[in-house]
Amino acid sequence: MPDDKHKVGRRDFLRVLGAGAGVAAATGAMTTSAQADSESNDEKRKARYRETEHVKTFYRVNRYPAKR
Repeated sequence: MPDDKHKVGRRDFLRVLGAGAGVAAATGAMTTSAQADSESNDEKRKARYRETEHVKTFYRVNRYPAKR
């Protein structure tokens, strides 16, 4: 009578391997800590958009109407 207690089937092996990978990925995602915003309220409210020459060229090439 063969000793089947210690044999692991191919499907069982892949099932355990997949579950282990899922647990490892979930654990890695949970270990990152949250960081606070480094911007002050004044920095958050300042204008960020600048219409530089390359932006104007993009608008011109893509036929956007000129700003008036």
